[in-house]
Amino acid sequence: MENKNTDLKSSFNGIKVHPSAFVDSNAELHDGVIVSQGAIIGPDVTIGRGTEIGPNAVITGRTQLGINNKVFPNVFIGLDPQDLKYKGAPTEVIIGDNNTFRECVTINKATDEGDKTIIGNNNLLMAYSHIGHNCELGDGIVLSNSVQVAGHVKVEDKAIIGGCLGIHQFVHIGYLAMIGGMTRVDRDVPPFCLAEGHPGRLRGLNRIGIKRSGLMENKDFDLKILQNTWNLLFKSNNVMSEALDIAIKSKLDISSTKLCDFLKNSISKERRGPMPLIN
Repeated sequence: MENKNTDLKSSFNGIKVHPSAFVDSNAELHDGVIVSQGAIIGPDVTIGRGTEIGPNAVITGRTQLGINNKVFPNVFIGLDPQDLKYKGAPTEVIIGDNNTFRECVTINKATDEGDKTIIGNNNLLMAYSHIGHNCELGDGIVLSNSVQVAGHVKVEDKAIIGGCLGIHQFVHIGYLAMIGGMTRVDRDVPPFCLAEGHPGRLRGLNRIGIKRSGLMENKDFDLKILQNTWNLLFKSNNVMSEALDIAIKSKLDISSTKLCDFLKNSISKERRGPMPLIN
């Protein structure tokens, strides 16, 4: 196993590898990659242009990082899943562009042959957050400090998740959802919703997040229709399936359609269903 930590390699195409770092000879580093002191890069790793790997970080397994990611010290990406069913399959971690992984973040690869743990673009994962096996994160997500995400969790674009909380396996968190710190997240959190508490409960629409997102400028978005749909789904006397039937037959904007589609999936067979509304 050849160590690429030579003066020549450190200057090639702007790639900088600290003398105390180890980069396997089979790893693929693109232009401008920086590997800091004590970092370890395994043989099946691909690191995209301009990505910075901090001190003592470990990137291993079949892992791909896109361009301009920032990996802070003591981050561990691509290690075996914390899953008793794991039998050594060469599964993957796929990470997009412009993500920031703060100190001591851990991201596990998937469990079964052909599966992947996927993280999109422009996400911020703060210190000590954990992404379990087979998770799928979209774009523009913020995970605050010490968020622990169990296996098979899906988080849609622009969700914001408060610190010091756990997310149960197979939970689905919707687009532009916001979850308060220390919430127990054991059910799905629909798009555009605020959730908090122990156990977690829905509080209403994430109106501030909606306004900041730029959705208000979209001619196909109507906050009034979204609020009316939300009221029908969560505050009427109809059970969820009946409320969905009524909502789908009415005039919906793009956000209400997204909300209804999410809930139809959430209440389907073998799903845990959405968080209930706070009393």
